[in-house]
Amino acid sequence: MGVDMENVTTKKTSKWKKLWNQIYKSRYSYYLMAPYLIIFGNFTVLSVIMSIFFSFTNFNLLEFPKFVGFDNYVRLFLEDDIFIIAIKNTIILAVITGPISFIIAFVIAWLINELPRRWRWFMTLIFYAPSISGNAYLLWKLIFSSDMYGYANSFLLKNGFITEPVTWLQDTRYVLWIIIIVQFWLSLGVAFLAFIAGLQNMDQQLYEAGAIDGVRNRWQELWYITLPQMKPQLMFGAVMQITSSFGIAAVSSEIAGYPSVDYAGHTIVLHLLDYGGIRFEMGYASAIATILFMIMLSSNIIVQKLLRRVGT
Repeated sequence: MGVDMENVTTKKTSKWKKLWNQIYKSRYSYYLMAPYLIIFGNFTVLSVIMSIFFSFTNFNLLEFPKFVGFDNYVRLFLEDDIFIIAIKNTIILAVITGPISFIIAFVIAWLINELPRRWRWFMTLIFYAPSISGNAYLLWKLIFSSDMYGYANSFLLKNGFITEPVTWLQDTRYVLWIIIIVQFWLSLGVAFLAFIAGLQNMDQQLYEAGAIDGVRNRWQELWYITLPQMKPQLMFGAVMQITSSFGIAAVSSEIAGYPSVDYAGHTIVLHLLDYGGIRFEMGYASAIATILFMIMLSSNIIVQKLLRRVGT
């Protein structure tokens, strides 16, 4: 028995020694990674840990945090009706805009990749520009202005579809759908560029080999060759689209106002900003942030599992 324990200890020591030797051999790579790891650890990992800790406290930035257990979470789900509205709106926005914008981004990138080279950069710029445009919200406010001079009302009045202007951004029936439209328009961002880059770096020999193996049309090429080879870009794009769809805040506040009419466009992030940036109830805001983090994490895990089956 003593000999077996010594062998186990020796094996563990040997493994640690091999690991240390590998780290030492690659030490220059770790030196280069160190600045990013330090920044990521301090501003992301540590922030998440602190948020989870403060979610179990009553903390207002002026007094020392007071441990309250699960009181913040009980208050969120049983007493805060506005948070329930925010969850409903956020899930609707994420379920509609997340998957659809992901598919749209890939399809448009795929179509652009089929164009002649001189047209690719131009079309890429055209579709990517809205995501970095500073006047995006102003344009949509003009379109859905509630008076007769708004583009939407003007068109509908001129063609006899309505008899009086529609108060688009003050009517709870339209607010969420307008936010969805604007979010779609802004959704071709970083993920779209990642898809373009992935498609342009595809190995063309794979398509030739696929034709020999029985691939007969572009849809089979897409499913059996393109998508499997683009899994890293698809994973990255999925993470970016999910994060942006669950993190919608600026679109809602700029288009529908803050707060929106009857909280029709209220989201979890806006609720977080309300309690964290205005009321300074940091413990309660941390509980909101923790719930949002868990929703995002769960969604990313599910999507990554689904994407791993692509092309299999």
